Amino acid sequence: MTSAEPAPSSGPPVVSASRISLAARISILAAVAVGLAVAVAALAAYLTLRSQLYSRQDATLLERAHAAAGSGVVSEVTIRQLPIEFIAAADLRIYLLYADGTMTPANHEWLEPATPAELAVANGRLEESLRTVDHNGHDSRVATVNAGTGVALMFVQSTEPIERTLDRMGLVLLFVGGAGIIVAGLTGLAVARSSLRPVRRLSAAADHVAQTEELRPIEISGNDELASLATSFNKMLAALSASRERQRRLVVDAGHELRTPLTSLRTNLELLAQADRQGGMSSEQRDEIFDDVTAQVEELSTLVGDLVELAREEPVTSRPEPMDLSDIVARAVERVRRRAPDVTFDVSTSSWWVVGEATILERAVTNLLDNAAKYGPSDGVVTVRLEDGVLTVLDDGPGISDSDLPMVFERFWRADDARTLPGSGLGLSIVKQATERHGGQVTVANQEPHGTLVTMALPGQPEEIEVAVAARSSQPV
Repeated sequence: MTSAEPAPSSGPPVVSASRISLAARISILAAVAVGLAVAVAALAAYLTLRSQLYSRQDATLLERAHAAAGSGVVSEVTIRQLPIEFIAAADLRIYLLYADGTMTPANHEWLEPATPAELAVANGRLEESLRTVDHNGHDSRVATVNAGTGVALMFVQSTEPIERTLDRMGLVLLFVGGAGIIVAGLTGLAVARSSLRPVRRLSAAADHVAQTEELRPIEISGNDELASLATSFNKMLAALSASRERQRRLVVDAGHELRTPLTSLRTNLELLAQADRQGGMSSEQRDEIFDDVTAQVEELSTLVGDLVELAREEPVTSRPEPMDLSDIVARAVERVRRRAPDVTFDVSTSSWWVVGEATILERAVTNLLDNAAKYGPSDGVVTVRLEDGVLTVLDDGPGISDSDLPMVFERFWRADDARTLPGSGLGLSIVKQATERHGGQVTVANQEPHGTLVTMALPGQPEEIEVAVAARSSQPV
C-alpha cells in the first residue's frame, strides 16, 4: 500500500523574499562588474606584455645570431675555446649545427635531434628558424641562422627572466584587481545606502500608515526617480485620504437619510399600536397612516436601491448587449409621465445604438427626467432631445445657482431651496456613474432666461450593432 501523495496547493505560489538587502545586492553587483572589467583589462595587459617580451627576445636573438654569423668570428675553434663562465654570464649558449645533424660543442643532448627546419638552414635552404626547448625545467628559445656552406649557427637563450617578469606582473595585477573589487564593493554599498535613503523613508511611511492609519505625506527632496516615486506615494496618500473622507461622508449622509424614513415608520407604527390600545381609530385615519407608511417604505426602498447602485464601482461586465438609446428614452418618458401627469414632455429622438446594460441606462435617464419634472413648475414643459448620441434634458425651472453647479453630481448633495422636496440627493450621482461606466460623460448648465440643461453623451453609432459582436465582447464597456 502506497502512501497518499500530498494534495497540491490551490493558492497562489509563494515567492520567498531574498534575505540580502537591496544595498548589499547593489554592492555585490558593482563588485562583480568591476571584477569583470579588471579581469578583462588584466588579461589583456598580461597577454600583450607576454607577446611583446617574447617577440623582443626572438628579434634580439636572431639579430645577434645574424651579426655573429656575418662577422665570421664564430667557428668550431672559437666555440671550443670559449670559457664556460662567459657563456653562463651571458645567459647564452652557442652551437654549430652541420648539415649531417651533428653539433658542436658536445653538451647538446637536450637540443637533439635537430628539426627539419634547422637542417634546412644548415643546408642553405632557409635563412633562419626559431623553436622552444625545455632545459632544466625552463623554456629556452633556439635561434638558428645560416653561417656558411653546410653549417648553421645556433643561439640558445633561456626565457626564465621573462617568466619571472610575467609572474611579478601577474601578482601585481591580482593585487590591484582585488583591491579594486573591494573598493568598488564598499563604494557601491555606500552609494546604495545613500541613494536608498528615500526608499527607506517611503517604507517607514508605509509602515506608519499601516500601523496608525495616519495619511501624512512625506517630504520630497531632489528631482530624480526616487523623488518621483515619493511624489507618486504622496499622491496615493492624498487619493486614499480623499477616498476615506468620501466613505466617511457617505456613511454619515446615508445614516442621516435612512434615519428620516425609519423614524417616520416607527412613529406611524407607534400610533397604530397606541390607537389599538385605546380602542382603535377611524378607517380614514388608519388609511392615512397606511398610505404614509407605504410612501415611507417606497422612499426607503428607493434610497437603499440608490445606495446599492452607487456602491457598484466596477465597470460594466455582466453581459453587455446592444440597444437603441431612443427606446430607453421612450420607456423612461412613459414611466415619468405616470408620476408627473401635469408635466408636458416634448420628446424628439433619433436612433443611436450603444452597448451596455439597459437597466442601468434606463435608471439614469429616468433620474434625469424625474429631476427635470420635480424641480420645474407642476405644469411646466420638459424638452428631451436625442441626436447623434447626445441626450439633452431641459426644464423650465428656476435653474441652479452658479455656486451650486459644481456640486450637483456629489452624493447626497441638495441645494438649500430643494431640501423640502422629496428625494435623497443621489439621482444625479447615479446618472454620472452610469454614464462614465458606459464610456460617456454628463454635464449640467443653466439656460437663459431660466431652466437647467443636462447633457449626457454616450459612444455608439446610428446603425444597429451586430449582436454577435457584442456577445463576443468580454471587456468592460
